[in-house]
Amino acid sequence: MSWNEEELFKLRERYSEGGGGDIYDPRFKRVADRIFSGNTRVAPFAGIPTFLDAPFRQVDPQNPDFSNLDVAIVGMPMDLGVTNRPGSRFGPRAVRTIERVGPYNHVLDCAPVQQLRVADVGDVPFRSRYMLEQSHQDIEAWIGKIVAAGVMPLSVGGDHSISHPILKAVGKDRPVGMIHIDAHCDTSGAFDGTKFHHGGPFRNAVLDGVLDPTRTIQIGIRGSSEYLWEFSYESGMTVIHAEEMPAMGIPAIIKKALEVVGDGPTYLSFDIDSLDPAYAPGTGTPEIGGPSSREILELIRGLKGVNIMGGDVVEVAPQYDSTTNTAHAGAQMLFEILSLMVFSPTMAGKSR
Repeated sequence: MSWNEEELFKLRERYSEGGGGDIYDPRFKRVADRIFSGNTRVAPFAGIPTFLDAPFRQVDPQNPDFSNLDVAIVGMPMDLGVTNRPGSRFGPRAVRTIERVGPYNHVLDCAPVQQLRVADVGDVPFRSRYMLEQSHQDIEAWIGKIVAAGVMPLSVGGDHSISHPILKAVGKDRPVGMIHIDAHCDTSGAFDGTKFHHGGPFRNAVLDGVLDPTRTIQIGIRGSSEYLWEFSYESGMTVIHAEEMPAMGIPAIIKKALEVVGDGPTYLSFDIDSLDPAYAPGTGTPEIGGPSSREILELIRGLKGVNIMGGDVVEVAPQYDSTTNTAHAGAQMLFEILSLMVFSPTMAGKSR
């Protein structure tokens, strides 16, 4: 249209006296109506911080109640399984403090915290801060209770060893597939006297019969540990190295991921060190030469419609990042995984 006084008059008539919550486009109005109260919304810097500003649900460790929830976001502040720099025990707290992530995902056109019944249910009630194997038992038991309640778990670590006990809970009745975004395959064997460490959760999960390697794809793999990942190839996992990503392009990687996992139940595990350390330096095992945050956002958003039934974000170690960029990236990826859950067939009919 041509710009003239008549068009200016129409704009002034509609918008001069309106507030931030006066939205007329139906697509955006349905979102604004959930978020605005009058012409204001909750200040992102106010109140007690929770994951993605989701409501907090106080849960009794002895008699947990996860009723009336679709998704439980749970912290796992445990990093007893690290091989290099410790500190991801502080990851859940750092991710909780990030403001201004969401509430609207304009690419996937959803507001997941408002459309699903979501709560931050606090942290796993660990019995000890010193005992790794016992901590894994605590994680499996806690996630098992969430799954038994018909609720989808979304976890924030902590080191990547937490994924093994989570998978034991979500894959208890049948092995699940997995989309794994990481710099490392995390399929190595035991060393220093234990197989329970952040370099081997997915070997453990396959051998426990809870993860289907033929429906598993690992994306962004790079660095000097390739010689440790024989199990990925021997078991039938699909591995896409970071060096392959530019030539393949994100659309082709998305297509391959969709082919690998098919329409079966799928877990999504995101390690913050999958990002190049230029974007996320705050992690225990950084590897240069990785994808950008923009590329990973495109990848995750391309998974819309996958039968996601759980996920995690791990290895945020905030003390190695003075900018808070790493925690910010972790919170954003948490939001993207939650957004995918809106469209998961597992969640069919639950979106409000």
